[in-house]
Amino acid sequence: MNFIDPHIHMVSRTTADYEAMALAGIRAITEPAFWAGYDRGSAAGFRDYFEHLTVFEPARAAKFGIRHYCWICLNPKEAEDFALARDVLETVPEFLDRPTALGVGEIGLNKNSRNELAVLEMHLQIAAARNELVLVHTPHLEDKLKGTRLIMDAIRNFRLDPARVIIDHAEEHTVGEILDRGFWAGLTLYPVSKCSPARAVDILETHGTEKIWLNSAADWGVSDPLATVKAANEMRMRGHSEETIHKVFHDNPAVFLGQSPKFKG
Repeated sequence: MNFIDPHIHMVSRTTADYEAMALAGIRAITEPAFWAGYDRGSAAGFRDYFEHLTVFEPARAAKFGIRHYCWICLNPKEAEDFALARDVLETVPEFLDRPTALGVGEIGLNKNSRNELAVLEMHLQIAAARNELVLVHTPHLEDKLKGTRLIMDAIRNFRLDPARVIIDHAEEHTVGEILDRGFWAGLTLYPVSKCSPARAVDILETHGTEKIWLNSAADWGVSDPLATVKAANEMRMRGHSEETIHKVFHDNPAVFLGQSPKFKG
């Protein structure tokens, strides 16, 4: 079957990963703008990164038969510096116009600070003005529920259509509220944190398969670019039909991402 991994950070992965993904059936990916592992000190550094996401990485993926799309933003881990945030956000619309940029992301909260929330609102203003899709990062560990609620309230204040917003890194204690408020929920498959394949399939069996996608969010840490393939096999071993598996790992992300005319499947 063909897979879409709708959240993965290929800037931190090797060409060997692309080859393994292609052999496993991953045909399309989207790469949200991400933290570099250190705080970039100038808007020029972000311009170089956005150029990489919109030019170099699609060409690298294409060599392996994989379609590469991206999202553009200032990641919440770098949102404490207001002056930098303003400079970076001035460049965001330019890169959102690129042919493989699907929307604004991954925006959200990291520590639920006031500055992070203010920069989130600046991003939401851009998304609302341009009618962009939005991909949201939710904080980890004990701050996740509070941060998820703060994010959803902020989105409501900008009157964005929740059906055009994916709230990622959802877990057992947040996914129900996300879906109840009309958003899409993303489940991130990490080997030792977030959701294991078994936990993610438990969530699907509890909440159903509507408006949920699964992704690897693979980066330079402990992560797995084949996590979606392994989660599909977990569903298979539990007796789920091939039709249901295809819906979760291809059709659901295709439906959400297809709200952008740039996404070709």
